Amino acid sequence: MTSAPQRPDGPTPAPRLIATDLDGTLLRDDKSVSLRTVAALAAAEEAGIEVFFVTGRPARWMDVVSDHVHGHGLAICANGAAVVDLHAGREFVQVRALPRAAALAVVDALRAAAPGTSFAVELTTGINYEPEYPPFFKDAGANIATAEKLLHEDPDGSAAPVLKLLAHHAELAPDEFLTLARSAAGQYASITRSSPTSLLEISGQGVSKASTLALCCAERGISPAEVVAFGDMPNDVEMLSWAGTSYAMGNAHPDVIAAASGRTTANNEDGVAVVIEHILAERVAHRQERPQDQKQAQKQEQQQA
Repeated sequence: MTSAPQRPDGPTPAPRLIATDLDGTLLRDDKSVSLRTVAALAAAEEAGIEVFFVTGRPARWMDVVSDHVHGHGLAICANGAAVVDLHAGREFVQVRALPRAAALAVVDALRAAAPGTSFAVELTTGINYEPEYPPFFKDAGANIATAEKLLHEDPDGSAAPVLKLLAHHAELAPDEFLTLARSAAGQYASITRSSPTSLLEISGQGVSKASTLALCCAERGISPAEVVAFGDMPNDVEMLSWAGTSYAMGNAHPDVIAAASGRTTANNEDGVAVVIEHILAERVAHRQERPQDQKQAQKQEQQQA
């Protein structure tokens, strides 16, 4: 898609908050933020519209956008498991952990339903993984052991909170693996995916981008109708369904297209910036029309008197 975004039908309230995914959405495929997008984000904040980055990324991978968050400085990471302050060195403001007992129940269920599954454990302190798990990004500080050992609960409860359990399968197709996992282990945790590979992301029951964004908005007195959201993968579906106005990227997964109320151009074509520019242009046009509307109303009143 290269044309203007396909807008939702009917009138929409003036947005007070923009919530955007990062990979495949705000970021280009080379993981950069374009100059056009940087300018659009800054213009939105200047116009009084808060911007929240809402991502599956852990806090330690947020440097790519740390310079582009304004005002509040907050970002929602790990699919809603953490709210971090990017202005304070990625400090954790809120953690919605996955209980270790629930994570172990998921491991047991997936080992039985999908033999060959390997696991990694994302903690507030970093990532650990099983020997068979493909380390997509090398982490020198990672511990390598079975998931059962990595998820062992310390007697004193001092172990770092679990943000996500990651499950990888080398043979199953991504959507097939997701459907199977939800059927086998969905009663223990929230299961989704954002990778083009068969890599599942497992959070605490009820924890999602949508539920954590809803909490952040409630604290600010912002309703879902005043939120514009952007996304491209299944882990964005709930957020796009929750927001009053939502856009699937031109490169989005079919489930995302079905959930969103509108569509925009692909991430490599600055689809988020395209919509923000339209929103701000409409705001300016509305302000310019208002004095003329007032004059017309006064004229009509005088004619009727």
